[in-house]
Amino acid sequence: MSNYIQVMTTTSSKEEAEEIGRALVTKRLAACVQISGPITSVYWWQDEIETAAEWHCFIKSKQEHYVALEAAIQQIHPYDTPEIIATPITLGSRDYLRWIDEET
Repeated sequence: MSNYIQVMTTTSSKEEAEEIGRALVTKRLAACVQISGPITSVYWWQDEIETAAEWHCFIKSKQEHYVALEAAIQQIHPYDTPEIIATPITLGSRDYLRWIDEET
């Protein structure tokens, strides 16, 4: 199993995304947080279909940091139920993966 992961979350503003990104990088839970948006999300919430503009955060980290990373996102994130999804990075350049090791 890969030690490297990409965690995704979304926020309702670029400022919230940057706050989460800075906190995770400052705490060395992430080597990098890439922010893109706005994107449009369509989803069920409280028995209604909602549409919202959101900002996507792509967080590069290691599996061993996931529990602390999730807790940090939960603490900062304004949503009641934020998206927090981790996927393994199965392959990557040796230099980039070494950089993740050094920065987290």
